[in-house]
Amino acid sequence: MLVTSLEASRDLSETDSILFGAALAVCRIIGAKISTAGRATGQSSAIPAWRRRIEERIAKARALIGRLICFRSGNNRPRIVRTIRIAFAGTNVSLSQPDITQKLTEHIDDLKQRIAAWGKRIRRYTEKSTRFNQNRLFQSDHKRLYESLERPMVSGTGPAPNQADTVAFWRGLWSEPVNHSEGLWTEFVANRCASIMPMNPVIITPDDVAEAVRRAPNWKSPGLDGLHHYLLKGFVVCHTVLARQFQFNQRDHPFGS
Repeated sequence: MLVTSLEASRDLSETDSILFGAALAVCRIIGAKISTAGRATGQSSAIPAWRRRIEERIAKARALIGRLICFRSGNNRPRIVRTIRIAFAGTNVSLSQPDITQKLTEHIDDLKQRIAAWGKRIRRYTEKSTRFNQNRLFQSDHKRLYESLERPMVSGTGPAPNQADTVAFWRGLWSEPVNHSEGLWTEFVANRCASIMPMNPVIITPDDVAEAVRRAPNWKSPGLDGLHHYLLKGFVVCHTVLARQFQFNQRDHPFGS
């Protein structure tokens, strides 16, 4: 069935949909956990688990500080007292001892220091993660790295841009006539490059596709399609179709055109 569907595929988009459907069928047959969130939204922007755990500790510590301050101020409601007893469980501190106010103050200061340490840990881990991602991006895509450094990160949760404003903005950029300066240096460069021979056409074969997929990590998604390389390695019959469609795209949409 996969071979028949691939032979009828007209472009890379259809091939991607066919392969994704085949991968989905395989996962259902073997009972694997299926998650299609990344296919529509791209990279997940969820908070990392380690940061979520630290932020939960900070939230609990802040809530406990609030109740400790309430108890120190004379609030003896049963709920507050129960929380204080749990906080001092396993220690020799009794709520009826004379220096309980000092013990409460010391415990509050200790919690504040822990919160500060956890906050520094979040910043340190975030900076380390940022450096790691930037180093990896520098090795794979310089342009994306420099673009991310030049502009701040913008969240996509805001309201969508107005269609009329968007059309007017791009029309103002691309529809206005522009007078380019034609200096003598342009003619010099054109004459100098006239003797450069064009590159020979690149022939993409199924072996090229297989080799490219073979070197890719198994469980890394190549893009928004969410299709793992492991499945591309397993679906050997798709290599011929991909090679033919890559070749077609290269011929009809050459780089720089």
